[in-house]
Amino acid sequence: MYVSLTALKPKNFLSYLKFWTLAIPSFAQAQASKGKLHVSAKRVKGYQCTITAWENREVMLDFMRSGAHMKAMKQFHNIATGRTFGYESDVIPTFQEAFELLQEKGKNY
Repeated sequence: MYVSLTALKPKNFLSYLKFWTLAIPSFAQAQASKGKLHVSAKRVKGYQCTITAWENREVMLDFMRSGAHMKAMKQFHNIATGRTFGYESDVIPTFQEAFELLQEKGKNY
């Protein structure tokens, strides 16, 4: 399975509001997506974090490049900073493990 991790931090109060107007539909899209195995979100150390697991990388990319998620990605640099990391695994990490992986291996935005 392909695991995708994110840790995002809105830049300011207005960005925080905009973040949620984009994040909620994007999360709903992930939950309804074909090939999705797991979708969860949690605040960790001031970051809005997600863990998603997919049948494979291709179905994750289909989700990432469409709908509400694509709209959110286009606004990302205006409203937030953060990290992402994706990898093949047989296990879905805990949020603590995911946050550590993001700090060690995540791509910074």
